[in-house]
Formats: sequence, structure tokens, C-alpha cells
Amino acid sequence: MRGARWLGAMALGLALVGCDLVAPVEPVLTPRARPVSVAVPAPVALPTSEESAAKRSYLAQVQSAQLSQGLMRQDGGGPDTPFSADMLARNFNQIVFYNEYGAGNVASGIPDRLRRWDGPVRMAVSFGQSVPASQRRQDRSDVASYAARLARASGHPIAMGNAPNFMVFFVSEDERVQMLTEEATRIPGITAASLAPLMNLGDDIYCAVAAYATGPDKYTYTAAVAVIRSENPDLMRLSCIHEELAQGLGLANDSPRARPSIFNDDDEFALLTDHDEMLLGMLYDDRLDIGMSLAEAEPLVRILAREKTDGPL
Repeated sequence: MRGARWLGAMALGLALVGCDLVAPVEPVLTPRARPVSVAVPAPVALPTSEESAAKRSYLAQVQSAQLSQGLMRQDGGGPDTPFSADMLARNFNQIVFYNEYGAGNVASGIPDRLRRWDGPVRMAVSFGQSVPASQRRQDRSDVASYAARLARASGHPIAMGNAPNFMVFFVSEDERVQMLTEEATRIPGITAASLAPLMNLGDDIYCAVAAYATGPDKYTYTAAVAVIRSENPDLMRLSCIHEELAQGLGLANDSPRARPSIFNDDDEFALLTDHDEMLLGMLYDDRLDIGMSLAEAEPLVRILAREKTDGPL
């Protein structure tokens, strides 16, 4: 969840990423097929409320301030951000096995078990009427290209698809609750109650993601919903896509020691880095099993980190 300074995932309990809550499956609402002969009108952006307009202005100021401070880097790191196999393994353990927020939004400091997707991830985007057609094309392209990058980095099937199980919403302050209620609940296992943390975003939260384990295994993700405020300016919007979609795959925590990385509260990097791609590849390596404890996984994590960096620990 990206905020005024922070982007992290919340663990379910009523928390966001890392959810072990098995929600009851509600009936799936199937939209009727639109007749081929009916022309679909281009979306028309609707006027927004004063609250939404004020948030747009505020977020533009935030982005400007961050850029002026040298934050939101897009270079992925370089000679100034070296990391070793030992650092990569340490960052993996902190980001994968811990939750920034637990029950009551309080970090417990107790490691959880490894959580990730088992089946294919099928992403889709949905837009509020406040989002103009040109912006929709850009957002849809950004999500599709990033899904392909996540698939390459993880080695896991991730793509845009029908019958989505990972929905990405671009919505304004005025639209969020209604659209989540109407559309996100179409995903099996997701209820209006389980969406409450996404509906009630704090003013300092730019975007957030919730990943759900609704099947028999509470550590296997089966669905996810990401919410990105449509009031975000261009780079913050893209940054939200990068972090929330990656966190929804299982990189649920942030670490102040992770660098170069988007999984850090300092907002130094806006976009997924090579370091972060390595974390994804390690998370979905077949040698690690869903539900592994930190103690069980740690020796393997060190091996994987050494392989990724081609160097000693």
C-alpha cells in the first residue's frame, strides 16, 4: 500500500496482503454478452467532486516534491546501490515471511509462512467513469506489459485474461466503493466484507492491494484486488502498478534495508528493480514450497540468492 511515504501490503485478518482468511464464496455475477452488432460508445469522463479534485492536486504536489528530492528513481539502481547474495537473502526473508501490518494494523514481528499463487494469475483492469479514454489506453497497456514482465521474472503464468482472478481498479474517490462492491465481488471467494480495507482507504494512501486465500490451503493465493487512485499523476500511477501487482503475488512486506527496491518505505525507487525481479524468481522457484516456514526455507533461500547474484554469500 503506497502512502504519503509508504507502500506496503497489509496481512489479512482484516488486513490486506498475506490474507489467510477463507471468505465464503458468493454467487458469481456473470455479465451478459453484448450483441456484436451493438456499437460500444467511447467512455466519457464525468466531472469529479471537490474532494476528488483536491486529492488530484495534492497528489501532483506529492509527486513534484518527491522528484525534487531525487526520489522515485526509474533507473533500477546502479553502482551506488550494490547488493550481495547475503543482502538479497536477508531482504527476501523480511519481505516474504513478514507482514508490515497484522491484526489491528500492528506489525507482530513474528514470521509467517511462505505465501504465493499456485494456479495461473489472470489479470484484468476496470476503470471508473472519471478516467478518460486516453488514460485508460495507457493504463491498460502499462498493466499488460508489466504482467508480462512479472511472468518472465517469476517463471509463473501471469497474463491478462478472461475470468480474471486479479483485478486492478483505477477509480476516483467518488467511485471506489461502488465499483468494488459491484465488480470485485464477482471473483469467487471475495465478499464485500473482505473488501472493507480497500473501500476505506486513508487520505494518505495512494493505492493498495489485497490478496486472498479462499481455497483449502490458507497460504495459497487464489484472488487479488488492487486499487489505484485515478487522481494519481503519471509516475505515481505507474509506481502503484509496479508495487501493488508485485505485492499481490506474495512480496507482501517492506524493509528499510532493501535497496535497490520498491519494497522500501523511503520511495527512493518508483519502478521494479533487478533486485526485485530476483526476489520474484526466488519466491516462485520450485525448490520453495507454499506454506514453508522461515526456518525451513532459509537454507534454500541462501542457495537461491547465491545463484541469482553469481557470487558467494
